Amino acid sequence: MYGNKIGAYKKASLTAEISVADPYIVTKMLYQGIFERIAQAKGAISRGDLETKAKKLSSATAILENLKSTLDFSVNESLAQSLYDLYCFIIDKISDASIKLTCEPLDEALRVFMPIKEAWDALPIQAQQEARSKRSAEQIAEQSFKPVLASGRI
Repeated sequence: MYGNKIGAYKKASLTAEISVADPYIVTKMLYQGIFERIAQAKGAISRGDLETKAKKLSSATAILENLKSTLDFSVNESLAQSLYDLYCFIIDKISDASIKLTCEPLDEALRVFMPIKEAWDALPIQAQQEARSKRSAEQIAEQSFKPVLASGRI
């Protein structure tokens, strides 16, 4: 009984924290999540653990779909399109690995993904601060209320 309520509380708390978190940090966490899930799926494929493989690849795909949906083509269309294409490529490789039960497509996905992840991880603090300062107070306020609005409590 209490387990469900605690789980719901943790999920709501995490959603609230993410909604006001620095987009740089959130993206970094999502990139790390993709990397970890693909690595875990490779291990599961090697062991023949199809249930874990399916869960990890599904989770990695969900993260990539989320990243695709948040791309802002109005800021830099060329960059957004390149990232969109990269995310689609990785999703295709995940699908290939899931169907063929082999790690090679995942290795290929990681080869193209790792330079992006490493570049993101290496962004200088100053660049992060400049990007953060460009976010308007309105955007920050809007994000702060999204979890409350989504909950239907208003």
